[in-house]
Formats: sequence, C-alpha cells, structure tokens
Amino acid sequence: MGRAVDYEMDSTDRAIVNAFQGGFPVVARPFDPAAAALRDRGIELTEGELVERVRRLDEEGVLTRFGPLINAQQIGGTATLVAMHAPEDRFDEVAEQVNAHREVAHNYEREHPHLNMWFVVSVADADRVDEVLAEIEEETGQRTYNLPKQQEFRVEAKFYVDAVIEGGSVDLTGLGPNEEPSGRNTLTPQERDLVLEIQDGFEVTATPYSDVAEAIDADLDWVLSTIRRFEREGKIRRIGVIPNHYALGYTENGMTVWNVPDDLVDEVGPEIAGLEFVTHCYERPRHDGVWPYNFFAMTHGRSEEESQQRIEQVREKMSEFWDVGEDDWDSLFSTRILKKTGIRMAERAEANTESE
Repeated sequence: MGRAVDYEMDSTDRAIVNAFQGGFPVVARPFDPAAAALRDRGIELTEGELVERVRRLDEEGVLTRFGPLINAQQIGGTATLVAMHAPEDRFDEVAEQVNAHREVAHNYEREHPHLNMWFVVSVADADRVDEVLAEIEEETGQRTYNLPKQQEFRVEAKFYVDAVIEGGSVDLTGLGPNEEPSGRNTLTPQERDLVLEIQDGFEVTATPYSDVAEAIDADLDWVLSTIRRFEREGKIRRIGVIPNHYALGYTENGMTVWNVPDDLVDEVGPEIAGLEFVTHCYERPRHDGVWPYNFFAMTHGRSEEESQQRIEQVREKMSEFWDVGEDDWDSLFSTRILKKTGIRMAERAEANTESE
C-alpha cells in the first residue's frame, strides 16, 4: 500500500535510523557532533561518512526526508479529520469527488462496515472547513462526520528497527542556541519564509542550516536561533531523520478507536500515549447513532500478528481504567491510500503572517 524500497540497510544504517529520529543538533555543522555521539557508542563514523549515509538513505527512499517535522497546527490555519460512507458501487467516483478538493490533504480507505473513507481537510481559515464539507456532501450525496482534535496526547510517529546502539536514540538538542518562546502566535514575514523553506526537509549536506540561510537570504545565527525557538514553541516537533515506515517494514496501520467514559479521558490519555508503539493519540467527538468513539490511538506493526498484539496491549491498558466491552472499541485498518499530498502550509502560514 505504501512505498517500498529496494535497498538493504546494514547495521550502521540501522543504528543511524534509530539514533536520529529527533534530537539533532542546531549548530553550523550538526553532523560533526552527531558523528562524535555515534563514535562514543562504538559506531565509527566521520562527519563526512555520516552525511553520506544519511544522503543515501534519503535518496534510496528509506527516509521521507531529513530535517524538521513541522507542527502545522502551530503555524496557522487548522486541519480536521473527516469520516464518511462511500457506497461500494460508487466508491471510486466518490473518492475522485472528495480528492478533487484541494483542501483535502490525505484520504484513506479503511475497513469499516459504514464509515469506509477517512480524509483530512487542511485550511488557512477555520471557517472554511464547514464550507468544504458542505460542498462534498452536495457533490457526493453522502453525509460527512467531522472529527476535529479536542485533545492531543501524543504525536510521535517514530519507527525503530533492530539495531545495536547503546542508549537507543541520541539526544543532542542541548547543542545550539538557548532560545525562549516569543509569546507571539503570528509569524513575521521572515519566519514565514523560513517555515516554507524547511517544511520539506533540509538538503543533506554538512551545513544544512547555512544552506537554509542562503536560500532565504538570512543570517545563519538568526536561522539557528529561530529554528531552536520554533522547537521550544512547538512549531517544530523534532529535527532528524524522518523514516518511510513502509520501507522499514511497518506495513500494518491500525487505527484503534475507543468509547472512553468522559470522566476518564484525561487519565487514560497519557497512559495510552506512554505506550511506545502508539504513534498518534487524540480525543475526538462522538456522533450520536453513527460513531460512538471519542478516543483514537494509532498503532503500526511489521506484520498482522505484531499489529494485533499491539492493539491487544492497548486494550489491556484501557481495561485498567474501566470494564471495556466488545462494543466499546474497534480497529480500522487502512486498505488503500486514496490521496496523500501536503497540507497547504504556504496558505496557512501566509494567513498567519504579520503585515510588513
């Protein structure tokens, strides 16, 4: 279903993937201390060799990119998850109608007897969500069910492989400027330019931040301090290698949904988020008579058996808080990617940028 690659990683590649899914230093030559950290763990690589390794992993498709993972919600605009029913005899037609909307960023077919199409609407203006859904309902003749995020407990999406590295990941976030949050919700024009330059990752060179500074005609020290501040403010979730999880063998994508008693959500959320294999964890609204679930936990597995085991672990953890019945939960596996594009960061950032 996803993008597989014809590239076999060796033990050093695997250690790099595990070590640097975050915590990459924000300094002029970040691969130098990163390589030193690996050498401290018995993996002999020079700065240049580490650059070449990451570049090859990126080019071969083992990584989706190298660099920052932007938190679009903190940049501007909004996004929401939407479910709908597409009749079997019209499924492809309905998918085309939904996908034709430029505001639809991702769309998946999922296993469910009724709600079999799940997509994300990303807009610069929150009021536009209702307009897009009304247009889709009119065009398709099908009702949409808006499921906006009410609480976020975890967005991690880290995928590890079998590798020997002492201490697991390498956290070098302490290297770089010590910047405090600005307290602003808006972006300056220069900050907007920075966001748009880095949203798809860095060039894999020994001096990625200098490359960014040159691309937007900015001072290197400003780029370093602003990127570090963006981390502190939550605009950047992390910096490092962003794996293609399909290339790492994580082919099973299960969305488990739960009808958690409302008075337990705040207690249950952090506990489920603490399970290392849960990549996304949210509270979302129910829809009476159609959708009884208010808690979403996404898991990934390298086989159907592993995926089922992880779902069972989520159920066991849930059962520590209340008596989970068979009607209190479900798991929806994705069967087809119908659309997967960017989230229109440019428009969202532009709408949230101060006038010059």
